[in-house]
Amino acid sequence: MPEEGKGEKKDVEMKDASKDDKEGEKKEEKKEKKEEKPKEPKQLLLELIASNLRTIHAASAAGDARVIGRIVRSFANLRRTLSQEVLVALLEEFVDASRPFKATFIEYAKKMPDAAPPKDVEMKDASAEPKEGEAPVEKKKIETKFPTFAKPYPPEFEAYALLLVLIRLIDTKQNEKEASMTLVTWLKTFNRRTIDFFTTRAYFYLSMAYERSGELEQIRAELIQAYRTTCLRHDVMGQATLLNLILRSYLAYNLYEQAVKFVGKTTFPESRPNSQYARYLFYQGQIAAVQLDYSNAHSKLMQAIRKAPQSSAGLGFKLSAYKLAIIVELLTGGVPDRSTFMQKELRVQLRPYYAITQAVRSGDLNAFKDVVEKHQALFKKDKTLTLINRLRHNVIKTGLRSINLAYSCISLQDICTKLGLDSEQDAAGVVAKAIVDGVIDATIDYDKKCVSSQGKHDVYASCEPQKAFHKRISFCLQMHNDTVKAMAYPDENDNKEEDPEKRREREKEQLNSIDEDGDDDDMIL
Repeated sequence: MPEEGKGEKKDVEMKDASKDDKEGEKKEEKKEKKEEKPKEPKQLLLELIASNLRTIHAASAAGDARVIGRIVRSFANLRRTLSQEVLVALLEEFVDASRPFKATFIEYAKKMPDAAPPKDVEMKDASAEPKEGEAPVEKKKIETKFPTFAKPYPPEFEAYALLLVLIRLIDTKQNEKEASMTLVTWLKTFNRRTIDFFTTRAYFYLSMAYERSGELEQIRAELIQAYRTTCLRHDVMGQATLLNLILRSYLAYNLYEQAVKFVGKTTFPESRPNSQYARYLFYQGQIAAVQLDYSNAHSKLMQAIRKAPQSSAGLGFKLSAYKLAIIVELLTGGVPDRSTFMQKELRVQLRPYYAITQAVRSGDLNAFKDVVEKHQALFKKDKTLTLINRLRHNVIKTGLRSINLAYSCISLQDICTKLGLDSEQDAAGVVAKAIVDGVIDATIDYDKKCVSSQGKHDVYASCEPQKAFHKRISFCLQMHNDTVKAMAYPDENDNKEEDPEKRREREKEQLNSIDEDGDDDDMIL
């Protein structure tokens, strides 16, 4: 019995020792984590560029253009930490010395300032700062080195380095036109699918540079020619981007007829990226609104808002789409939901449009005129002033409805006073048009110069309920037909007992093949 007790004590002591060892290991791991210093922005930048170069090298060797597309989309994060020293070293290493524009781009890179790092990147290491009474610690210099590859380098390396410089020139607004035109001219000489993504992005920045200088019309022929080339090469990303750039060029100069013809003769690619499709829907809604097709315009604009990225990258695009959608919904006779104006990130910018909505809803023409005069400069900048001026008739109609409900008989002079019209003749013309359009049910007595309202009719005694019911039934039947067409059935030849691991790999490949949202520039309007 005592030996068993001693054995028990020894066992307990062994368990306690193992616990102590585990606790000691955890403490050592915590100390190691604390001792690890955060990497500096330059080190992170070099690591990201090195990773991109390795990926580009593998993709160019395998001819995989899809991987190049992911590299191009990663520029949104890369551009926030670009430095002058790294760009110059990148150009000197990977751009061929025989290129006539190499020296020019190196000069551009040397003149531009470093990019301001984001807030989440620590510029200084707190542990490296000397305390009081201590000698300053020398900061370790980080060498600018890139991975070594076999020469000659593929042209994708050169396109990658030159495009990074062009992005910094666009951000700093320095020599952007000359650099973008030089890069586009050089990239057009290649017929490689792995270069197409770089060419498409170069055309995007070329259009942006010329639009900033007010000379977008000069490169329209160049964009149309490039669009033909992308169609022949079946470059989906190039087709989507260039189609949007051409539409933007037409709409910038109010060439709506040419834009309509261009849309009618082209088709947007089915396997499109969401960001470009959202822009395409926005331009279609803008065209439809100018052509008085308000219901179609509102549908396109709401689709564009839903397709836009929900991150901060698409905030400017969503703001422009919401501004136009609000005006279009008012023109259809509806009133936007209050929650539209209460969005946290858009509340301040949508205040003028909320004032317009209140004026239209109340039917107060004087308040409507005051709001338009107060925010006229903003409406011109947003290109919504023409549509807002059309709302004057909606304001008058709303005011007439309220007057028709409140008064059984009212003089034309009182209508002029309430609606802010100039004369009784104008009031008589407005009331007559409203009666013909079915806005109000009344009669005009020109001898007494008054308007008499008719009694309300029973809506259910008319054909209106039947029309509304028929419209809903047609919508449901159309939705049923669309869902039946969209149903996909498995092939009979497929193996029913598929290996779970193979199925997971196949699903992973399908997810990777889906294009992600574009970078910040795709949502600039």
